[in-house]
Amino acid sequence: MVTLAEVAQHAGVSASTVSYVLSGKRSISSTTRQRVEESIRKLGYHPNAGARALASNRSNIIALMIPLRTDMYVPVMMEIAIAVAAGARTHGYDILLLTGEEGPDAVRRVTGSGLADAMILMDVELDDERLPLLRGTHQPSVLIGLPSDTEGLTCVDLDFRATGALCVEHLAQLGHRDIAVIGEAAAVYERHTGFAERTLDGLRTRARELELRLLHRPCEGGYDAMAVTLARIFDERPGTTGFVVQNESAVEPLLALLRQQGRAVPEDVSVVAVCPEEVATQASVRLTSVSVPAQEMGRRAVEQLVAKLDGRGSDEVVLLAPELTVRASSGPAPVRP
Repeated sequence: MVTLAEVAQHAGVSASTVSYVLSGKRSISSTTRQRVEESIRKLGYHPNAGARALASNRSNIIALMIPLRTDMYVPVMMEIAIAVAAGARTHGYDILLLTGEEGPDAVRRVTGSGLADAMILMDVELDDERLPLLRGTHQPSVLIGLPSDTEGLTCVDLDFRATGALCVEHLAQLGHRDIAVIGEAAAVYERHTGFAERTLDGLRTRARELELRLLHRPCEGGYDAMAVTLARIFDERPGTTGFVVQNESAVEPLLALLRQQGRAVPEDVSVVAVCPEEVATQASVRLTSVSVPAQEMGRRAVEQLVAKLDGRGSDEVVLLAPELTVRASSGPAPVRP
């Protein structure tokens, strides 16, 4: 293990000068700072985490709260988490991953113990019970998600309301008048999870404006659940020709069931998905989709948080504009006899 004294000897400075360069507590000339930093790189010196925390009053850790629920599509959540971890490392921070469904208790534990310098929260609900605690602490935080009230908060998210509207507009331009939305599991809506509720609001609002008929049905995902959901849709709306899917685990079962029923995609029915790019491109029919920009969301959240830690950031809402990519699953509505 390389010691601070060895770094000082290599750089030709005192040990206290190396300490000041690391902590930033005193002004050091740029020439000396560069010499010390070069010695640190060459020798591979890593400051003791405990000593560094005591010296700087920081842990250099960001807590990432990401409840892993069985009714959520975990791969996209983990893609965001990996992007957060990678972004944090570029700024010298490590990640403390909190995956339990503890809600406010986890926020209290982090803020009360000094485990982390800041927090990023995922799986945000419209009326999230963690938010009053965030507003009551001076610890910087960023939400990946959008609650109903964003006052005093910094949020990063895909504009899911605009996403829903974009999907409806695409199908309307192709002549589809009856659209069915296959949504997340019912529990996701019962929790009033922000992304699902906002997508649905965008779908319904734009459908009303365009005078389209729109039916929403939650789905647990998987073949059996999708079979029941699809049967209900065609029983209630036999003229349905357009589908919007916001449920990754329902995508392939839906396509398989449509094939079994003799409904060709896109000749008889069109399918548009809100999902990660790889889900859309690897499906049995390449899906027209709005991609969930997981890596961009994670990266932007870290940038916002580091700015707050450095005293440069302010509370703001960053909404990423949706982009719809047309592929093989959407086409003109069939002409009715």
